[in-house]
Amino acid sequence: MTAPLDISELHWMLDIVQSIDVGVVVLNRDYRIQAWNSFMENHSGMSANQVAQQSLLDLFPEIDRPWFTHKVETAIMLGIRTFTIWEQRPYLVRFKSYQPITGLADEMYQNVTILPLRSISATSDHVCLIIYDVTNAAINKRQLQAANTQLQELALHDGLSGLLNRRHWENCLEREFARHRRHNSQASLVLFDIDHFKKLNDSHGHRAGDEVIRQVARVTRQMARESDYAGRYGGEEFVVLLPHTGLEGARQFAERLRCSIEQLNVDYEGLVLTCTASMGVACMEEDMPGYGMLIEAADRALYRSKANGRNCITLSKAGELAL
Repeated sequence: MTAPLDISELHWMLDIVQSIDVGVVVLNRDYRIQAWNSFMENHSGMSANQVAQQSLLDLFPEIDRPWFTHKVETAIMLGIRTFTIWEQRPYLVRFKSYQPITGLADEMYQNVTILPLRSISATSDHVCLIIYDVTNAAINKRQLQAANTQLQELALHDGLSGLLNRRHWENCLEREFARHRRHNSQASLVLFDIDHFKKLNDSHGHRAGDEVIRQVARVTRQMARESDYAGRYGGEEFVVLLPHTGLEGARQFAERLRCSIEQLNVDYEGLVLTCTASMGVACMEEDMPGYGMLIEAADRALYRSKANGRNCITLSKAGELAL
């Protein structure tokens, strides 16, 4: 049989509860506060005497009452501790954050343990809330998630233009081609490059050329639909894959894009730079054995645009690759 605690041991336990760096709150079945340790005093600005017998739900209206009471009643009914974590709800009670890194967080992130307290008669007539400050861990995890998201974006997108990089874009084309083969769905490709780009670089420098690429990419993103795949194919060459689009629809898109690029004014170090683009358009055909043939068809059409004076659009001729 366990010996009862003497008064000195009880005093030690109360000292520990007051000193630990977690919040300790004891509530009765009416959610009125019976105990409130120094952690709670320091972060709430309210002393234990001020909150005694006050309703926790009234003192902190930000608590979701139906959710919280359900959690507490479930813990009491089952006689087991339950938990809430910051990923599910950032906090139970809104406290300002005072951690060293919390320029990144205004409120304290909290994990909470809900612990039923049994009386001598073995009934649970009180519940203890243990509130942990996990702000540092939460911020570190969010920073890691943001960094991973950024790395994933960098893996899929070209660093200069922000468009899909060639590897990812070709993966998208391969999937779309497989869909075309299965469902006989339409898809078209617009392949284009910036006219006389080498001359622009030689005249104004590579940084000017980079700015022109960025602005052409921006216009391309604006013109493309959410379902389209716009990418940088390499150097000053760009591609836009248009799912569910036939050759005429792709031609209309290419013409709008060509006009937008022609009207583009690029501000660079006091200079206003302009450019045009030559474009080739091809549509998926039933006899194409692979997606590479679509790129080749659009590429041939692009070179005919260049031969025809540039700043124009050429459509791929059906079956020309078989010639």
